[in-house]
Amino acid sequence: MTNPDKSLIPQIKFFLRDKFDLIHDKENDLITIHEIKKSVEFKGANLWILIFAIIIASIGLNMDSTAVVIGAMLISPLMGPIMGIGLGAGINDFELIKKSLRNLAFASVISICTSAIYFWITPLGDVSSELLSRTRPTLWDVLIALSGGLTGVIAASRKDKSNAIPGVAIATALMPPLCTTGYGLATGNWSFFFGALYLFFINCVFISLSTLFIVRFLQYPKKEFLDDILKKRAKKIITAFLIFFITPSIWLAFNLVKDSVIEKNANQFIAEEFNFEQTKVIDKKLILNGNEKKLIVFFYGKTIEQDVIDHSKSKLELYGLKDIELVVTQGNEDKEIDLATIEEMSQRYRKEKEVIEELYQKSEQTLKSKNEQINLLENELIRLKSNLIDSREISKELSTLYPEIKEFSIYKTVLENMQENSFDTLTIANIHFDKTPQRLDQKKIQDWLTIRSKSDSLKMILY
Repeated sequence: MTNPDKSLIPQIKFFLRDKFDLIHDKENDLITIHEIKKSVEFKGANLWILIFAIIIASIGLNMDSTAVVIGAMLISPLMGPIMGIGLGAGINDFELIKKSLRNLAFASVISICTSAIYFWITPLGDVSSELLSRTRPTLWDVLIALSGGLTGVIAASRKDKSNAIPGVAIATALMPPLCTTGYGLATGNWSFFFGALYLFFINCVFISLSTLFIVRFLQYPKKEFLDDILKKRAKKIITAFLIFFITPSIWLAFNLVKDSVIEKNANQFIAEEFNFEQTKVIDKKLILNGNEKKLIVFFYGKTIEQDVIDHSKSKLELYGLKDIELVVTQGNEDKEIDLATIEEMSQRYRKEKEVIEELYQKSEQTLKSKNEQINLLENELIRLKSNLIDSREISKELSTLYPEIKEFSIYKTVLENMQENSFDTLTIANIHFDKTPQRLDQKKIQDWLTIRSKSDSLKMILY
């Protein structure tokens, strides 16, 4: 009697092989190779399309418009030479590799220069969130580049061309990093320049590697050499090129994975160790720059005692953060966070809030959290800005009007309504006389100080 389990296994294998087969609808190998080779070179219309696409992408980044950036990526021809590098390595065509590298370098320089000229002459010089997001590569960029490269070369090898290739151009985002590199060059912002260029390099490397893998997997015909000596030399050169190409890729991927794990652990550490009722985490920064490894956490609210902070520091190793230095910055009545830092965080959270409101996938809880953080920051701004009174000038004028004044101070403070949980400003003036003036003179001084300090309400204390 036939074992049903044994008869089922071949059926499953046949089913899976049929579903995942990449051969039955494959285009002729020579046609695919010819099409990719044709898209490698940048000249004439191809070059002008690239230039205009870069201008459109730069405008989109400047305007912080995702739709415009996507439009530029759709018309960009940058995928050609990148896939050409992978194809050349896959079929042992060293001339194709050299040609692809030359054209990719030329296209990159043209793109960066075009973007730099745009950002140099444009009056709109603000840094947008779209620009900022193109300056620091992550593990996700590597995975997107790998998946996008695999998708692109599989789609290019089909008889019926689908809309996958334009989709790959959008997903792998080759244009925005080049535009951001141009922005960094135009403004002298070298962290933007090198960060975005690094992201573009990662995209190129892993798209090329994906192309190489599929070309070898589909067994495209390799270039034949009539001369055995030339054949051996070409193989050695291509092998050396692959080692040179793949080794840094493994190193890059390893570092990005390591940084991503550290970032995940840091977020978990903050969520679990700094969960307080009366104190909020309003911002955090993870710095992984060579030997400098810091986790900076910004708090606002009730002061956290030092022993609590020290206890949290002792747990860093449990979260895989052994070599990370924890830096805690608290904003409260006793210790202020720098005004510029508060304003920067407030603007960033407001921008994040706008983005979150546009994306329906985000939960109401996330919006509520951002609103709480914005309110805390705005209240802190009120308190910090309340101290900005030109007390020296007021003191000089007051001593001229009332020479009998011996000591004087004036400052603004925040008055908190405990019932309504709201804040308002109150100006307080401390005055020391040799002899206390009459009530009428006191009233004149208070009225003058209220007007001079541009205060809505002023309390005068005589001593």
